[in-house]
Amino acid sequence: TLEVVEESAAVEEEPADEAIVLAMADETPAPAREWQYKEGQHYSRLVPTQPTMGGADKIEVAELFMYGCPACNSVDPHFSRWASEVDPGVRVVRIPVMFNRIAQVNAQLYFTAELLATSGQLADWSAFLKAVFDEFHQRGNRLTSMDSIERLFGRFGVSADDYNKTWNSFPVNQKMRLAADLSRRYGVGSVPAFVVAGKDRTSVAEAGSLNDLFGVFEELLAREGLN
Repeated sequence: TLEVVEESAAVEEEPADEAIVLAMADETPAPAREWQYKEGQHYSRLVPTQPTMGGADKIEVAELFMYGCPACNSVDPHFSRWASEVDPGVRVVRIPVMFNRIAQVNAQLYFTAELLATSGQLADWSAFLKAVFDEFHQRGNRLTSMDSIERLFGRFGVSADDYNKTWNSFPVNQKMRLAADLSRRYGVGSVPAFVVAGKDRTSVAEAGSLNDLFGVFEELLAREGLN
């Protein structure tokens, strides 16, 4: 049998002369963090905050690039290395920009490869990404013909049928439209450019150096609440 105890009865059992001591909150403020990198100097704030490629479940760091850009070719391996060690609360994405017709074809190539990698039909996504840069900058192959692109996918085990079905698929075209829209919203006039959480845009030149670029990332992620 459960005994029901009324709250008033429980209160009456306390000794009348016992002093109640209240815990005092620690009023010492936490020291303010000193930020090394400054808005307007090392990065630019996007006003208002813009959409991102993925959802709000993670903090997104986006690299906006072109395969034909020599600076992108130099920076991307370092960005890939940083991305491989990033906190699980961060989503790293690449957004190909489409400044010209060749860049548009290459963006379609990128999203085709991304979709094939997601479905498991392209096994080594990182190696493929590097191979495309190498085709451009080591072999002078701009990958503008369907035959040359198909052969590249074939080197990575993708069948001609899978490549052709994916190339003009709805998901690829949808990502192309989103990439074009975000490039415009982010105000990207040169590449590589980087956007954190749809709020802040930076670059190697703006950050000061390649090392400082990743320092800017870390501070902006910390400002977003990443420990």
